[in-house]
Amino acid sequence: MNVDPQDLQTAEPSAQQLSEQEGIRREKLMRLTEAGESPYAITRFALTHRSAEILSHFDTLEGSEVRIAGRMVSRRIMGKASFAHMLDGEGQIQFYVRRDDVGEDAYATFKDYDLGDIVGVAGTVFRTQKGEISVHAQQLTLLSKCLKVLPEKFHGLKDPDLRYRQRYVDMIVNPDVRDTFRTRSRIISAVREFLDARGFIEVDTPVLQTVEIGAAARTFKTHHNALDLDMFLRIETELYLKRLIVGGFEKVYEVGRLFRNEGMDATHNPEFTSVETYQAYVDYNEVMEMVEQLYATVALKACGTTLVPYQGEMIELKAPWPRIPMAQAVKDACGVDYADWQTDEDARACLTKLEVHCEKNAKRGDCLAALFDKYVEHTLIQPTFITDYPVDISPLAKRKPKNPDLTERFEFFISGHEMGNAFSELNDPVDQRRRFEEQVRVRAAEGIRAEVDDDFVTALEYGLPPTGGLGFGIDRMVMLLTDNASIRDVLLFPTMKPIR
Repeated sequence: MNVDPQDLQTAEPSAQQLSEQEGIRREKLMRLTEAGESPYAITRFALTHRSAEILSHFDTLEGSEVRIAGRMVSRRIMGKASFAHMLDGEGQIQFYVRRDDVGEDAYATFKDYDLGDIVGVAGTVFRTQKGEISVHAQQLTLLSKCLKVLPEKFHGLKDPDLRYRQRYVDMIVNPDVRDTFRTRSRIISAVREFLDARGFIEVDTPVLQTVEIGAAARTFKTHHNALDLDMFLRIETELYLKRLIVGGFEKVYEVGRLFRNEGMDATHNPEFTSVETYQAYVDYNEVMEMVEQLYATVALKACGTTLVPYQGEMIELKAPWPRIPMAQAVKDACGVDYADWQTDEDARACLTKLEVHCEKNAKRGDCLAALFDKYVEHTLIQPTFITDYPVDISPLAKRKPKNPDLTERFEFFISGHEMGNAFSELNDPVDQRRRFEEQVRVRAAEGIRAEVDDDFVTALEYGLPPTGGLGFGIDRMVMLLTDNASIRDVLLFPTMKPIR
């Protein structure tokens, strides 16, 4: 679509809103538009190659005609000839422009280009006298005008807040950011390949749900106008996936977006990507073995090794990982024995003595978890399974046959952070309803609305086979395998408070 110069004038910001350089760029665009040469009118540019292919196959491409396109990120004008660098989707390559080859008018137009402009180049592949593989331009096309000034080359875009808000600029001036998200894509593909190879079926379950379940996570609420019904963005995929096991699938998984209306920090974002898997006829021990194999396999495919650097530590992901019961880990760390607590009051009194915070109605399991958070979690640098969680804090996990106060549940920790959660699934519908009702009671006491998922209990009444389930965050896995300390660095567009 051609742009009317009058439309461009009326659409321009005020002079006060533009820097001097931005004003100059808009004037250049105005001149092009008035001459009928607006770059925005161009609909396509037929590429033959990209930078990485030319650089890696120079021996066979030398002297060949190629057509490349990308963002001009540097330029050196030297009289009748110029060198410039172009950034495309795969990397960076130099191109050489000489007035005698492209013509005097085209060369003058090229000199009027700005850094950041999207340029198409047709020419031949050669190597400069300094040895740099380049494209000798025979024809130039301005494909899009960059009206904003890119951050200065050597200082780049450093402000973290601005980097997350303007990820598109971040990726232009910080090429390693694009590498992180390429690795993220490889990691997700490797997870899928691992599960597919083991006979799991990938499925999709509803994001909008009609029941606000009594789990610890807070939900985001919306409203369906046609049904005049409040609905909630999902906080997990678990209950629907287990319905599928009831229905006859024996191995299912979902890679999906979850939404939790909670705080934000280095490892939490309100929306994030989770993987959940469910397999019939296995328990949490077999799921632990699968986690070890999964992490080692994905690390090999994404990083080429199971020994990966993370924030100054070398993390070995190869099996076996230690397996430590939660109560034992706490006892080893601070000397408190969970078995010594006969009542919830005993547990709360112990925490008060140790000056560890707990809620006034905290149960024994809550108190054990509080001690674990304070004394143990940050010490778990190498991959470690923490097992056998109290039933108080494990509403969907099966009880241990010889100790019904505990469950067949584990979480795994790496570099002091929880990375995933799993258990032998509770398949007793009577016990499940009782635990749901207790969750709802606790939430109501906190002034929070929650409901029992009656349909899920009905599904259990039809019979859920013994099942092992697993949930883990893709984002934290990507943080580990790309050595990034903040979840915002591995989310293309993290949640940000709008600037008013």
